[in-house]
Amino acid sequence: MSNYRCFDFPQTCYYCLRMESLHAPWRIEYILAPKPASVESLFTRIANSNDDEANYVIARERTCYAVLNTYPYTGGHLMVVPYKQVPDLNGLTDQEMTDLLKLTRRCQNGLNRVMKPEGFNIGINLGRVAGAGIVEHLHIHIVPRWFGDTNFMPVIAGTTVVPQALKELAAQLRAALKDQEHPHAD
Repeated sequence: MSNYRCFDFPQTCYYCLRMESLHAPWRIEYILAPKPASVESLFTRIANSNDDEANYVIARERTCYAVLNTYPYTGGHLMVVPYKQVPDLNGLTDQEMTDLLKLTRRCQNGLNRVMKPEGFNIGINLGRVAGAGIVEHLHIHIVPRWFGDTNFMPVIAGTTVVPQALKELAAQLRAALKDQEHPHAD
């Protein structure tokens, strides 16, 4: 066994030896900032907008759409959002749930094709304490990951390095998603 000491855990703690933490302290300012009071969420406003380019919408389906995150953890961080404004999964029909996951799969495939990440974080934050920035409107985060994608910039300088302009990346992802529309017929 290694001489590696894992905090106060016994040396047989394999879980903590393999786990790496992703710290994103630059996000707290956005999370804690006051949000304008509105009946409709940011996602509802984007859903109702005709300007997909300005809003970085990369795909629209019958019950949901995909949009690049303008406050990304890493380049390519996007979200899949139902048109229906609901705070959690219980507000969606089975068809809306299916559509949401199918578009999530398409977006992951599009990101693989365009950005070639080495992995992904895909998840849903429900509630403020779970990290949801827009509590009233459920959305799925798709975060492409690469070895070494967290560096000194966000930690020391409070700055995220996004290697590609959102407008350019959105255009590439739109093309990639269009090329693979409905690849898994039911």
